[in-house]
Amino acid sequence: MRLGAVAAHFGRDLERALAKVEGIIGDARTAGVDLLVLPDATLGGYLSDLRHPDPYALPPALSEDSFEVGRIVAMAGPMVVCFGYAEEAGPLLYNSALCVSGDGVLGRHRKVHQPAGESLVYAAGDAFTAFDTPVGRLGMLIDYDKTFPEAARSLALDGATVLACLSAWPASVTDRASRLPQDRQSRLFDLYDAARAAENQVVWVSSNQTGVMGGLRFLGQAKVVGPGGDILARTSSKGGLAVAEIDVVAEVARSRRVLHHLDELTPSAYRTSS
Repeated sequence: MRLGAVAAHFGRDLERALAKVEGIIGDARTAGVDLLVLPDATLGGYLSDLRHPDPYALPPALSEDSFEVGRIVAMAGPMVVCFGYAEEAGPLLYNSALCVSGDGVLGRHRKVHQPAGESLVYAAGDAFTAFDTPVGRLGMLIDYDKTFPEAARSLALDGATVLACLSAWPASVTDRASRLPQDRQSRLFDLYDAARAAENQVVWVSSNQTGVMGGLRFLGQAKVVGPGGDILARTSSKGGLAVAEIDVVAEVARSRRVLHHLDELTPSAYRTSS
């Protein structure tokens, strides 16, 4: 199976976003990609300020049956494609992700964990649920979700062997380094990707935004990580497509042959109250 992780910039212009997605899907199809993971906020872009979001400059609110979502479904064809958007659900707005193919929506996720002022704009999701796709059982997270080990672990326990993490992950907003590779958030972004794959013995596909949105500078660093925490393919801070070919079933089974982290958990030893 070929897995693709995208680093790219997406802003407020939906028409431009769709044109860019069409080009990326075309490139991925040429590369033989079976699962393509686009960034968080593919449709409409992310916030421009994490601490004080501008209520008059928010991403456009879309529903699951919107024209734009339908266009990506049509573009996907036999490919499985994950992408992010601002989901309108009645009076609420969610930072959401959809997993689709040409057959329609395969799975959905609303971001649960909210950094800084994101809660001023978005409602929080309340669950992590795996789902079946043509490329196997999959789970999705949205950027800050991956900071919390329980999020990825719950998806792995629900049978997901591939986890897609869609991000709009910026450089530090309080202690920014002069060069992105030295930024604290750059190190953490890579650390979480490798750790979540290794501790759950799953394949991890991590996408991210690039470029600048308002006061936020996004890191890129899209990658595919194997179940041992090894990076199989990655991009830089600039736009790109990281593609890795891996037999997911065989590699996950091999990583769990002697040490099977999920089977060897000891839940009775852990505190369950907050």
